[in-house]
Amino acid sequence: MTKQAVGAGAEQVRALALAYPQTVEEFPWGHTAVKVGGKAFLFMGGEGGTLTLSVKLPASHGAALLLPFASPTGYGLGKSGWVTASFPKDAALPIGLLAEWLEESYRAVAPKKVSALVEPGGPKGMSLKAGAKGPGRKGMAEGAGAGAGRRPGRRRARP
Repeated sequence: MTKQAVGAGAEQVRALALAYPQTVEEFPWGHTAVKVGGKAFLFMGGEGGTLTLSVKLPASHGAALLLPFASPTGYGLGKSGWVTASFPKDAALPIGLLAEWLEESYRAVAPKKVSALVEPGGPKGMSLKAGAKGPGRKGMAEGAGAGAGRRPGRRRARP
């Protein structure tokens, strides 16, 4: 991760993003970009002690922009559903919400065959392997994606 990224929350978000299949991390313009299929789904930076995260939210950008820490991404990207969230260095990040945003952004840019590899809620065991802590997704245990190994309505085979 770039030296500009700040806080432990930045590492959590980075780890969550890199848990998705076929993701790579690059460092354009001195920022972190996490990509799938050659397309970015997360940009991260940390200038002036502020962590900034930009994600593509085609479905929930309107709701996201109602939050006090969110704004349309610059350079005309906001018109395409990109949202930037800014947090002070020592702020507690809403990891559960950011995990939902990462999933939406990943699915928006990933090739359909790659996106289909990920079950709803993110990669299996994402919260445990990525070290996510704090409030989880709605109705889930600690961390985003916890318990995501089962799809609703599917039963496990009995031994």
